Amino acid sequence: MKTDMDFTTRRQTTKDAKAALLEKAKARQNDPEVQARRAERAAVAAAREEREAAKRRQREEEQAERQREAEAQRIAAEELAAQSASSERERLIAQALADQAAQKAKRDSRYAARQARKN
Repeated sequence: MKTDMDFTTRRQTTKDAKAALLEKAKARQNDPEVQARRAERAAVAAAREEREAAKRRQREEEQAERQREAEAQRIAAEELAAQSASSERERLIAQALADQAAQKAKRDSRYAARQARKN
């Protein structure tokens, strides 16, 4: 029977110890120092989150700027290629017109020579 008494006593002692720990924890929640530390940690966490958000926004802005620059370079390259193609096209047209003019000049000179022979 003595072991039952010891078991009951130990169980009651454990129960009392847990209750004391719970009371101590409740008392610490209302402690102004603990609340001040909590507020300080919350402020630090909010500041950290704000810095991370600012860094994130900055990275996104830099990425958007790089994309805009790349798009502008692509457009400039396309315009240059189109201009080059247009310039090449104009050169070919001018060459074709010059060739036609040379052919006409030859034809006219042959015609003039024929007319000179007839007369």
